[in-house]
Amino acid sequence: MKLTTKSRYAVTAMLDIAYHDQGSPISLPEIAERQNISLSYLEQLFSRLKKSGLVESIKGPGGGYKLSKDADDIVISDVIQAVDENLETTACNGKSNCHNNQQCLSHNLWEDLGAEIKNFLSDVTLQQVISKNNSNIKEIKLSEY
Repeated sequence: MKLTTKSRYAVTAMLDIAYHDQGSPISLPEIAERQNISLSYLEQLFSRLKKSGLVESIKGPGGGYKLSKDADDIVISDVIQAVDENLETTACNGKSNCHNNQQCLSHNLWEDLGAEIKNFLSDVTLQQVISKNNSNIKEIKLSEY
């Protein structure tokens, strides 16, 4: 199973907004610079994220994007689905036709793995990822002394 660049960038950008949330909108150029993601690519992703209701845009000077819900209420699978990504783990994209137009021997294994990944990503919020990263950063800094 491979997550696409589109889904990785969308998750990373949403985490960036959640991490840097100080109550004011965050501009896409800021995210692009911090995360080394193309601004034009972010604009495409945020169009989809806004359409799905995960972010809201604030226009004008000092404008940008904010999460439309608390980071505790946005799960990673919602972000991936918002950018139209399918977490398909089978070689046949679930059609059961990859081995001479028949289901291959490992089809059910990969299908079950895909279900586990989807379940996992449906249980992980943006805030949980940020909290875990923050605790790891603190542990590293403490262990350096």
